[in-house]
Amino acid sequence: MRLSLVPRPTEFYDLFSRAGANALECAKQAEIRFRDYPNSSVSQADLKAIEHAGDAITRELITLLNTQYVTPFDREDIYQLAMELDDVVDYIEEVSELLVLYGIESTTKHAVDQCHILVQAVEQLALVLTRLKGLRGIQEPLIELKRLEDEGDRIVHDAIAALFRDDRIDPLIVIRWKDIYEGLERAIDACETAANVVANIAVKNA
Repeated sequence: MRLSLVPRPTEFYDLFSRAGANALECAKQAEIRFRDYPNSSVSQADLKAIEHAGDAITRELITLLNTQYVTPFDREDIYQLAMELDDVVDYIEEVSELLVLYGIESTTKHAVDQCHILVQAVEQLALVLTRLKGLRGIQEPLIELKRLEDEGDRIVHDAIAALFRDDRIDPLIVIRWKDIYEGLERAIDACETAANVVANIAVKNA
């Protein structure tokens, strides 16, 4: 595969913006699915389609990275950011699939609250990605993302504590919901991990 010497930084920025927008769409659809489950208008197939779209964007990013001699940031940072963004969408799709795999009949307020935090976290991440060019105005969304991650941690701790407080709950139900709560927490944490890559890029290019 030949490397191009012609710089194409705009393509990297565009692809990362698309990845952020796709992740946000995934989070919003997952929130609807959890909120209205099992009668949601959003199916698991819908989320899988969004996940596949994210995979396609990731492949485009890696192909562009492998064919460009000149890149806007360090190659390892571009690769890491692409992988972290892919993880965000994967985690959202995977935790939604647990509703089906575990035969969940209806969701909980804690799960819906987590989904709401997740949407807000991905919104901040998507905003950061639109500001990759120039790296200006990223500090405020990074701070807000950290606050949201902390709020998400609080919700999952409360949710798991509530599961173990009620002796009437079937232990299998406890295990299933613990997995779901932790899966949603993983998706929220992945947003902060991806945003931290951008923060590191900003430090390197200051």
